[in-house]
Amino acid sequence: MTSIFDPGGRQVACTIIEAGPCVVTQVKTQDSDGYSALQLAFGDKTEKHTNNAEKNHFAKAATSAKKIVKEFRNYSIEKNLGDTITVEIFAEGETVEVVGTSKGKGFQGVVKRHGFTGVGGASHGQHDRSRAPGSLGNSSDASRVMKGVRMAGRAGNDRVKLKGLKVLKVFPDKNYILVSGSVPGHNGSIVLIQK
Repeated sequence: MTSIFDPGGRQVACTIIEAGPCVVTQVKTQDSDGYSALQLAFGDKTEKHTNNAEKNHFAKAATSAKKIVKEFRNYSIEKNLGDTITVEIFAEGETVEVVGTSKGKGFQGVVKRHGFTGVGGASHGQHDRSRAPGSLGNSSDASRVMKGVRMAGRAGNDRVKLKGLKVLKVFPDKNYILVSGSVPGHNGSIVLIQK
């Protein structure tokens, strides 16, 4: 993340995202596939790590193998196979959605994972109970722990969608887009930007 100053002089937190260039690798239509969609590919992939099916698929679009391939339905732009899409499709001031995978935090207890407060103060003589989860299940009726009980476990590493991020600036020469706020994931992670 970084920050810039808006025309009013206020400091605005923002994130720089490299968005493109993306190559159109397949155009699906209602007649041939039963629905209309646009398949985009991003990021170069070495030939060593590309199988024959991928090589033939990308050869139809006259491009080299790519790391990330995503499909977009309900698109509003008309593109042909092999065309390139850059950040110029975004305009300053419009809102976008950013989808990514959040940072993984490993195995965490209930206090960090779910915001439990623990016992807090006095515990009538018990010790080491300040971060314990407390009671987990029923006694004799169910005699088991019910599904969905919030317990310790792996935190983070989830799919996160942030809506309503404002496009602050577009840099077409470098394929950078500047969006307000933060985006999910660590530095250098892959995110999906939707209009």
